[in-house]
Amino acid sequence: MGDLEWNCNHAKSAIRQATAVETQIILLPELVSSGYVFESVEEARACGEPADGPSVSMLAVGAAHYGIVIVGGFAELGDDGQLYNSAAIVGPDGLLGVYRKTHLWDREKLFFQPGSEPPPVVDTPFGRIGVAICYDLYFPELTRALALAGADLIALPANLPLFPRPQGERPVEIALAQATAHVSKVWVAVCDRAGSERGVEWTGASAIVDPDGWLAAGPVEGYSTGILYADCDLGRSRDKAWGERNDVVGDLRPELYSIPRPASDPSRIASSSERGASRSPTSSAP
Repeated sequence: MGDLEWNCNHAKSAIRQATAVETQIILLPELVSSGYVFESVEEARACGEPADGPSVSMLAVGAAHYGIVIVGGFAELGDDGQLYNSAAIVGPDGLLGVYRKTHLWDREKLFFQPGSEPPPVVDTPFGRIGVAICYDLYFPELTRALALAGADLIALPANLPLFPRPQGERPVEIALAQATAHVSKVWVAVCDRAGSERGVEWTGASAIVDPDGWLAAGPVEGYSTGILYADCDLGRSRDKAWGERNDVVGDLRPELYSIPRPASDPSRIASSSERGASRSPTSSAP
């Protein structure tokens, strides 16, 4: 946690291991260069670096060396002096884009500013990649927007906390990834943390999901650390037809989706402690 040099070396090792077989796109976790469970604003800001800093430069060098695309998270210190939970997309020719996380979870709001720009869809040598981060997966408006903008793959670096679930059930985040892929007919990849950090247990909900919503790879056995591989025909995401009479885009009725919200009744809004009663007290992500 907080050791940028060690984390970058660990990421380089993972990239080198992943490219031992033919690989075109590599996805790394959220805040891969810094760690996640910050204890203070000062600690978080000490991990901040610009988009042309050492961590993203390390990813760019790896992408150029292996001729691949890499997506990975980092703590971005913006030109405005604000700290952002960001993800960089780099290709063989360098930096392709940076996305600043839109939806901040829990204690992230103590350290980061939310992004103010829509998530990007980036043209790469291997297909069009849309980028979101972790908790963004909980907002179908965002992932649908990426699909409608032409993403062949939605890549989500993540740090998902381990929440209680019924015996034998898979993590709900994997179900969310499958639902996201299915309803927009788009590839979805999630790279999650495993193990623990400062008392927070991670879910290990890494998965690669095809446009029909089925798992092409993942999770890692035992929800542990590891590398997932899948042979992804990204062109499948460009066929949005369900059949002869139905189509993801053609069946949209956007004129009916903007429903005015009634004024909130404060007496019916649960307190944060009530809402979080069933969750781990140490949860601090996604």
